[in-house]
Parts: sequence; C-alpha cells; structure tokens
Amino acid sequence: MRNLQLRLSYDGKHYHGWQVQENAVAVQEVFQDALKKVLGHCPDIKGCSRTDSGVHALDYCVSLKTEHTIPCERLVRALNHFLPPDIAVFSCREVPMDFHARYSCTGKEYIYKIWNHPVRDPFGDGYLLHYWYPLDETLLNEAAHYYLGSHDFTSFCTLDSRGKGDLVRNVTRSAVTREGNMVIFTVAADGFLYNMVRIMVGTLLRVAQGKFAPEDIPKILEAKDRKASGPTAPPWGLYLNRVFYGGEEHGKRSE
Repeated sequence: MRNLQLRLSYDGKHYHGWQVQENAVAVQEVFQDALKKVLGHCPDIKGCSRTDSGVHALDYCVSLKTEHTIPCERLVRALNHFLPPDIAVFSCREVPMDFHARYSCTGKEYIYKIWNHPVRDPFGDGYLLHYWYPLDETLLNEAAHYYLGSHDFTSFCTLDSRGKGDLVRNVTRSAVTREGNMVIFTVAADGFLYNMVRIMVGTLLRVAQGKFAPEDIPKILEAKDRKASGPTAPPWGLYLNRVFYGGEEHGKRSE
C-alpha cells in the first residue's frame, strides 16, 4: 500500500466547488473520473479543503492510498491526459501512511483579486472582482493588518450545518498590495472558516467606502457577530494560493 500526495491547480469558474455535489459538477468528481481511468478504480481521496462554487485553486492538495505500482511521474502525465484543460496535476510524491491532505495541513494562503478601474477587464470575467471606484491600497493594507494574530472570527464566518465549533484562527499574513489596476488581498492562517476570506474582503471594501475605519476591525472581531462585519464578497476573485505542511512556512512554499 502506498500513500500519495498530489498537488493540482484548477479553474473553478465552471465548477460548484471541490466537493462532490448531487446535482452539480464539482472538481472532485472530475478528478475521480480521471483517476479511475488511470488506476482502474477510484481510491478514497482526501482533499485539503472545501472550496465554494466559482473559487479557484493555484495549489490544492489531495492524498490517496493505493496498491497500484504506477510511478508518480507517470501518474501525473496520465491524469493530465484525461483531465479537462481547466484542471491540472503538477506534482505527485509518496508520503508517510499517516499523512492526510486535510488533517496534516498546518495552514493555507488565499489571495483575492480586485480589478480597480472604471472599465471592466473583458478577460477577467469569473476571475476578478471588478470594483470601479478608486481604492486606496495603503488604507486597506492598514486595515488588513488588524486581522493579524489569533482571534475569534465569529464575525467573519457564515455558520452552516458544519456547526459552530472553535472559531479561533491564527492569521500569520494579511496584506493589501497593488499591481497596476489590480489590488490583491493576501491572507495566510492556520485555518479558515466558511466564507471567512470573502467576508474579510467585503469588510475591507466597507473601509474603502468610509463606512468603517481601519481601527474598527478589532471592535468587529470583539463583537463576535456576523452582522457587525461587511458583506460577503463574490467568489470569483478568490484563489487558494498555497497549502502548507510540516516545516513549510506560512508565506513560503517548499519545493
């Protein structure tokens, strides 16, 4: 028996997230179909995270156990042969038997892309949030720094059937930068709650609109009330950027 770790990227525009859905196509379903064509069966695969409908992944990790002897490099090539153009496996390696894509994960990093220009980018449909009013990235970066540290993020999550549980997360990176007309929010943490990054973005946009001041962020966190924060930003600007394991630092990806 072998335990394999595979890293992949996918364009989530045409998928209803990672996890298999009853009445919609998910990335996991398509990946499992390709895996079955290569291995002759579909092992039980573990994904590192759920992603919402329309959310993209630049680095997504799955683990699976199989008795198949196919070398890792051949598995990568074979999977990419059967996968559609919007999903690609970029690495595979054997890992210890106790490795689990989700439970062994020590942190994740997301980015959220905002096209800040009066005219929309015709190539950004489904990949960027178009925000046509001017954004002061220095002000937003100041506000983003208040997310850093260990906090109860009740105000920044949508509660669902997954239950409340422990809503404390440790944010190790939170910054807003600009590259031309693109404003990018980067956030890394030991874990994320449902819709957490999208609500963080929506709250930053409320700062941009003058409805919150940067120094209001700690008060919103202390409120532990979803109604205290901003709206949930659309999913299409969100990318799972990095997934961290073992000695990997939050903010650096080990090769």
